[in-house]
Amino acid sequence: MDESAAVRAIWEPLGIPGVVDVHTHFMPKRVMDKVWQYFDAAGPLVGRAWPIAYRTDEADRLRTLRSFGVRAFTSLVYPHKPDMAAWLNQWAAQFASTTPDCLATATFFPEPGATEYVTAAIEGGTRVFKAHVQVGGYDPTDPLLDPVWGVVAEAGTPVVIHCGSGPQPGLHTGPDPIRAVLARHPRLRLVVAHMGMPEYADFLDLAESHPEVRLDTTMAFTPFVEETHPFPPTEGPRLLALGDRILFGSDFPNIPYGYVEAMRVLTEVDGADDDWLRGVFHDNAAELFGLATTAD
Repeated sequence: MDESAAVRAIWEPLGIPGVVDVHTHFMPKRVMDKVWQYFDAAGPLVGRAWPIAYRTDEADRLRTLRSFGVRAFTSLVYPHKPDMAAWLNQWAAQFASTTPDCLATATFFPEPGATEYVTAAIEGGTRVFKAHVQVGGYDPTDPLLDPVWGVVAEAGTPVVIHCGSGPQPGLHTGPDPIRAVLARHPRLRLVVAHMGMPEYADFLDLAESHPEVRLDTTMAFTPFVEETHPFPPTEGPRLLALGDRILFGSDFPNIPYGYVEAMRVLTEVDGADDDWLRGVFHDNAAELFGLATTAD
Protein backbone atom coordinates (compact mmCIF):
# COMPACT_ATOMS: atom_id res chain seq x y z
CA MET A 1 0.00 0.00 0.00
CA ASP A 2 1.44 3.38 -0.96
CA GLU A 3 1.55 6.23 1.53
CA SER A 4 -1.50 8.09 0.27
CA ALA A 5 -3.59 4.94 0.35
CA ALA A 6 -2.37 4.15 3.87
CA VAL A 7 -3.34 7.62 5.11
CA ARG A 8 -6.76 7.41 3.47
CA ALA A 9 -7.31 3.97 4.96
CA ILE A 10 -7.23 5.63 8.38
CA TRP A 11 -9.73 8.44 7.83
CA GLU A 12 -12.07 7.25 5.07
CA PRO A 13 -13.77 4.55 7.22
CA LEU A 14 -14.68 7.29 9.72
CA GLY A 15 -17.06 8.87 7.22
CA ILE A 16 -15.41 12.30 7.27
CA PRO A 17 -14.80 14.32 4.10
CA GLY A 18 -11.06 14.53 4.67
CA VAL A 19 -8.52 15.70 7.22
CA VAL A 20 -8.01 19.19 8.63
CA ASP A 21 -4.38 19.65 9.63
CA VAL A 22 -3.94 22.74 11.80
CA HIS A 23 -0.15 22.48 12.03
CA THR A 24 1.62 22.54 8.67
CA HIS A 25 4.39 24.84 7.51
CA PHE A 26 4.68 26.69 4.23
CA MET A 27 7.16 29.57 4.16
CA PRO A 28 9.21 31.64 1.73
CA LYS A 29 11.80 29.29 0.23
CA ARG A 30 14.81 31.01 1.78
CA VAL A 31 13.17 30.88 5.20
CA MET A 32 12.22 27.22 4.85
CA ASP A 33 15.74 26.41 3.69
CA LYS A 34 17.15 28.03 6.84
CA VAL A 35 14.69 26.11 9.02
CA TRP A 36 15.78 22.87 7.39
CA GLN A 37 19.45 23.78 7.87
CA TYR A 38 18.74 24.33 11.57
CA PHE A 39 17.15 20.88 11.85
CA ASP A 40 20.02 19.33 9.88
CA ALA A 41 22.48 20.80 12.37
CA ALA A 42 20.40 19.55 15.34
CA GLY A 43 20.35 23.11 16.65
CA PRO A 44 20.00 23.83 20.38
CA LEU A 45 16.22 24.11 20.23
CA VAL A 46 16.05 20.72 18.47
CA GLY A 47 18.65 18.86 20.46
CA ARG A 48 18.79 15.64 18.45
CA ALA A 49 19.06 14.27 14.91
CA TRP A 50 15.93 15.27 13.03
CA PRO A 51 15.76 14.25 9.36
CA ILE A 52 13.11 16.11 7.34
CA ALA A 53 10.76 13.54 5.81
CA TYR A 54 9.19 15.77 3.14
CA ARG A 55 12.08 17.87 1.86
CA THR A 56 10.66 18.61 -1.57
CA ASP A 57 9.62 21.74 -3.42
CA GLU A 58 6.46 23.61 -2.52
CA ALA A 59 4.35 22.30 -5.40
CA ASP A 60 5.23 18.71 -4.55
CA ARG A 61 4.42 19.25 -0.88
CA LEU A 62 1.01 20.60 -1.82
CA ARG A 63 0.37 17.60 -4.05
CA THR A 64 1.38 15.29 -1.23
CA LEU A 65 -1.04 16.81 1.29
CA ARG A 66 -3.87 16.74 -1.21
CA SER A 67 -3.15 13.12 -2.10
CA PHE A 68 -3.54 12.28 1.59
CA GLY A 69 -7.01 13.84 1.56
CA VAL A 70 -6.09 16.90 3.64
CA ARG A 71 -8.89 19.31 2.83
CA ALA A 72 -7.60 22.29 4.84
CA PHE A 73 -4.22 23.15 6.30
CA THR A 74 -2.16 26.09 7.56
CA SER A 75 1.00 27.89 6.47
CA LEU A 76 2.45 28.46 9.92
CA VAL A 77 5.07 31.18 9.57
CA TYR A 78 6.89 32.65 12.56
CA PRO A 79 9.61 35.25 13.18
CA HIS A 80 12.67 34.80 15.34
CA LYS A 81 13.49 38.51 15.53
CA PRO A 82 11.88 41.93 15.00
CA ASP A 83 10.99 43.23 11.54
CA MET A 84 10.14 39.80 10.16
CA ALA A 85 6.48 39.28 10.96
CA ALA A 86 4.96 41.89 8.67
CA TRP A 87 6.68 40.63 5.53
CA LEU A 88 6.04 37.01 6.48
CA ASN A 89 2.37 37.97 6.70
CA GLN A 90 2.52 39.50 3.24
CA TRP A 91 3.99 36.30 1.85
CA ALA A 92 1.45 34.11 3.66
CA ALA A 93 -1.46 36.23 2.43
CA GLN A 94 -0.27 35.84 -1.16
CA PHE A 95 0.23 32.10 -0.67
CA ALA A 96 -3.29 31.69 0.70
CA SER A 97 -4.76 33.74 -2.16
CA THR A 98 -3.42 31.19 -4.66
CA THR A 99 -3.95 28.13 -2.43
CA PRO A 100 -7.65 27.91 -1.60
CA ASP A 101 -7.30 24.93 0.73
CA CYS A 102 -4.84 26.85 2.92
CA LEU A 103 -6.32 28.60 5.95
CA ALA A 104 -4.87 32.11 5.60
CA THR A 105 -2.18 32.39 8.25
CA ALA A 106 -0.29 35.26 9.89
CA THR A 107 2.08 35.81 12.80
CA PHE A 108 3.41 38.49 15.14
CA PHE A 109 6.32 39.47 17.38
CA PRO A 110 6.55 41.83 20.38
CA GLU A 111 7.57 44.98 18.57
CA PRO A 112 6.22 48.46 17.86
CA GLY A 113 3.58 48.30 15.16
CA ALA A 114 2.53 44.73 15.92
CA THR A 115 -1.02 45.72 16.79
CA GLU A 116 -1.36 47.56 13.49
CA TYR A 117 -0.12 44.73 11.27
CA VAL A 118 -2.12 42.15 13.21
CA THR A 119 -5.25 44.26 12.79
CA ALA A 120 -4.50 44.59 9.09
CA ALA A 121 -4.03 40.83 8.78
CA ILE A 122 -7.39 40.15 10.43
CA GLU A 123 -9.11 42.70 8.20
CA GLY A 124 -7.39 41.07 5.22
CA GLY A 125 -8.89 37.67 5.94
CA THR A 126 -6.38 35.91 8.21
CA ARG A 127 -8.04 32.86 9.75
CA VAL A 128 -5.28 31.66 12.08
CA PHE A 129 -2.16 33.09 13.70
CA LYS A 130 1.05 31.33 14.66
CA ALA A 131 2.99 32.29 17.78
CA HIS A 132 6.28 30.53 18.52
CA VAL A 133 7.40 31.40 22.04
CA GLN A 134 10.32 28.95 21.92
CA VAL A 135 11.90 30.10 18.65
CA GLY A 136 10.96 33.75 19.13
CA GLY A 137 12.45 33.75 22.61
CA TYR A 138 9.88 36.26 23.83
CA ASP A 139 7.65 36.53 26.86
CA PRO A 140 3.96 36.15 25.92
CA THR A 141 3.18 38.67 28.66
CA ASP A 142 5.39 41.34 27.05
CA PRO A 143 3.47 44.66 27.24
CA LEU A 144 3.95 45.10 23.49
CA LEU A 145 1.81 42.00 22.97
CA ASP A 146 -1.01 42.91 25.34
CA PRO A 147 -2.94 44.95 22.74
CA VAL A 148 -2.21 42.24 20.15
CA TRP A 149 -3.80 39.58 22.33
CA GLY A 150 -6.74 41.91 22.84
CA VAL A 151 -7.30 42.45 19.12
CA VAL A 152 -6.98 38.74 18.37
CA ALA A 153 -9.32 37.79 21.21
CA GLU A 154 -11.90 40.32 20.06
CA ALA A 155 -11.75 38.96 16.51
CA GLY A 156 -12.01 35.36 17.71
CA THR A 157 -9.14 34.33 15.45
CA PRO A 158 -7.41 31.13 16.66
CA VAL A 159 -3.71 31.21 17.52
CA VAL A 160 -1.61 28.08 17.16
CA ILE A 161 0.99 28.69 19.86
CA HIS A 162 4.16 26.73 20.58
CA CYS A 163 4.48 27.44 24.30
CA GLY A 164 5.42 24.09 25.81
CA SER A 165 9.04 23.36 26.68
CA GLY A 166 9.59 20.62 24.10
CA PRO A 167 11.70 19.60 22.33
CA GLN A 168 13.97 21.92 24.37
CA PRO A 169 12.98 24.63 26.86
CA GLY A 170 12.95 28.24 25.78
CA LEU A 171 13.40 31.35 27.90
CA HIS A 172 9.65 31.81 28.34
CA THR A 173 8.11 28.42 27.60
CA GLY A 174 5.80 26.57 29.96
CA PRO A 175 2.27 27.12 31.23
CA ASP A 176 2.78 30.06 33.59
CA PRO A 177 3.11 32.84 30.97
CA ILE A 178 0.10 31.46 29.09
CA ARG A 179 -1.90 31.31 32.30
CA ALA A 180 -1.11 35.00 32.83
CA VAL A 181 -2.12 35.92 29.28
CA LEU A 182 -5.41 34.07 29.64
CA ALA A 183 -6.10 35.83 32.94
CA ARG A 184 -6.08 39.11 31.00
CA HIS A 185 -7.68 37.78 27.81
CA PRO A 186 -9.91 34.82 28.75
CA ARG A 187 -11.65 34.77 25.36
CA LEU A 188 -8.44 34.02 23.46
CA ARG A 189 -8.80 31.02 21.17
CA LEU A 190 -5.44 29.37 21.77
CA VAL A 191 -4.48 26.09 20.11
CA VAL A 192 -1.55 24.79 22.16
CA ALA A 193 0.87 23.12 19.76
CA HIS A 194 2.26 19.65 20.49
CA MET A 195 -0.30 19.33 23.30
CA GLY A 196 2.08 21.46 25.37
CA MET A 197 4.74 18.79 25.58
CA PRO A 198 6.27 17.97 27.96
CA GLU A 199 3.94 19.92 30.30
CA TYR A 200 0.96 17.92 29.08
CA ALA A 201 -0.90 17.88 32.39
CA ASP A 202 -0.53 21.63 32.92
CA PHE A 203 -1.94 22.46 29.51
CA LEU A 204 -4.78 19.99 29.97
CA ASP A 205 -5.52 21.96 33.16
CA LEU A 206 -5.66 25.17 31.13
CA ALA A 207 -7.97 23.60 28.56
CA GLU A 208 -10.27 22.34 31.30
CA SER A 209 -10.51 25.78 32.88
CA HIS A 210 -10.71 27.85 29.66
CA PRO A 211 -13.36 26.79 27.14
CA GLU A 212 -11.56 28.44 24.21
CA VAL A 213 -8.22 26.67 24.79
CA ARG A 214 -7.55 23.73 22.50
CA LEU A 215 -4.61 21.39 21.99
CA ASP A 216 -3.13 20.10 18.76
CA THR A 217 -1.71 16.60 18.51
CA THR A 218 1.42 17.54 16.59
CA MET A 219 4.06 14.84 17.11
CA ALA A 220 2.43 13.62 20.33
CA PHE A 221 2.33 9.83 20.87
CA THR A 222 4.81 9.12 18.05
CA PRO A 223 7.75 6.86 18.91
CA PHE A 224 10.07 9.77 18.09
CA VAL A 225 8.56 11.90 20.84
CA GLU A 226 7.69 9.14 23.28
CA GLU A 227 11.43 8.44 23.64
CA THR A 228 12.01 11.80 25.31
CA HIS A 229 8.61 13.33 26.20
CA PRO A 230 6.14 10.50 26.77
CA PHE A 231 2.50 11.35 27.30
CA PRO A 232 1.53 10.28 30.84
CA PRO A 233 -0.95 7.38 30.63
CA THR A 234 -2.70 8.74 33.72
CA GLU A 235 -3.79 11.77 31.67
CA GLY A 236 -5.56 9.65 29.03
CA PRO A 237 -9.07 10.00 30.52
CA ARG A 238 -8.76 13.80 30.51
CA LEU A 239 -7.56 13.77 26.92
CA LEU A 240 -10.59 11.74 25.87
CA ALA A 241 -12.96 13.93 27.88
CA LEU A 242 -11.63 17.00 26.05
CA GLY A 243 -12.20 15.30 22.72
CA ASP A 244 -14.09 18.24 21.22
CA ARG A 245 -11.04 20.48 21.70
CA ILE A 246 -8.28 18.23 20.43
CA LEU A 247 -7.20 19.06 16.86
CA PHE A 248 -5.01 17.07 14.52
CA GLY A 249 -1.64 18.56 13.64
CA SER A 250 1.28 16.96 11.84
CA ASP A 251 4.17 19.50 11.56
CA PHE A 252 4.37 18.58 7.86
CA PRO A 253 6.84 18.78 6.16
CA ASN A 254 9.24 19.05 9.10
CA ILE A 255 8.69 15.62 10.61
CA PRO A 256 11.23 12.78 10.87
CA TYR A 257 8.71 10.06 9.99
CA GLY A 258 5.83 9.47 7.62
CA TYR A 259 2.52 11.34 7.78
CA VAL A 260 0.69 8.07 8.26
CA GLU A 261 2.56 7.60 11.54
CA ALA A 262 1.22 10.90 12.88
CA MET A 263 -2.31 9.65 12.27
CA ARG A 264 -1.86 6.00 13.19
CA VAL A 265 -0.67 6.74 16.73
CA LEU A 266 -3.91 8.58 17.44
CA THR A 267 -5.98 5.57 16.47
CA GLU A 268 -4.03 3.66 19.14
CA VAL A 269 -4.74 6.07 22.01
CA ASP A 270 -6.28 3.96 24.75
CA GLY A 271 -10.04 4.45 24.72
CA ALA A 272 -10.20 6.45 21.48
CA ASP A 273 -13.32 5.54 19.52
CA ASP A 274 -14.52 6.57 16.07
CA ASP A 275 -16.41 9.60 17.40
CA TRP A 276 -13.26 10.90 19.10
CA LEU A 277 -11.20 10.32 15.97
CA ARG A 278 -13.77 12.02 13.74
CA GLY A 279 -13.54 15.07 15.94
CA VAL A 280 -9.77 15.10 16.10
CA PHE A 281 -9.06 14.47 12.42
CA HIS A 282 -11.76 16.73 11.07
CA ASP A 283 -14.84 17.97 12.87
CA ASN A 284 -13.28 19.95 15.73
CA ALA A 285 -11.13 22.06 13.42
CA ALA A 286 -13.88 22.26 10.81
CA GLU A 287 -16.17 23.79 13.41
CA LEU A 288 -13.47 26.18 14.66
CA PHE A 289 -12.72 27.45 11.14
CA GLY A 290 -16.26 27.41 9.79
CA LEU A 291 -15.82 24.50 7.38
CA ALA A 292 -18.54 21.96 6.65
CA THR A 293 -18.55 19.22 9.28
CA THR A 294 -19.47 15.55 9.13
CA ALA A 295 -22.91 16.37 10.51
CA ASP A 296 -23.51 18.76 7.60
